[in-house]
Amino acid sequence: MNRFEGRGNLGSDPVLKWVDVAGEKRAVCELRVYFDRQVRDGEEWKEQGGFWLNVSYWGKRAEQASKLLVKGCRVLVMGTLAQETWVDKTTGEERQKLVLDADSVDLDLIRVESVKFVEKRGE
Repeated sequence: MNRFEGRGNLGSDPVLKWVDVAGEKRAVCELRVYFDRQVRDGEEWKEQGGFWLNVSYWGKRAEQASKLLVKGCRVLVMGTLAQETWVDKTTGEERQKLVLDADSVDLDLIRVESVKFVEKRGE
């Protein structure tokens, strides 16, 4: 089994959806996370490009994450990588993307100097 653990920043607000799984409604929180890749150059760390990853987080904790996290939050995610494949309806071509099925999503407080909690509008 493959495992992924990384720190990144949310590129947009989380999206909470309800999905029918075996006749039962389950919560899934969809996140778009940017992971920067840094390499050491002598005494300095330099960014050497990064990548975006779609993250799916399921269950009760997904509901909580959708209420707590906002665009720009630094998060620590752990889970299993999977490759999704589908056929594009307009071109008929097979498409693929890499996704992370998260076991945990936590605020990354290592580099936070101050935290300001704000209430999301509409809740």
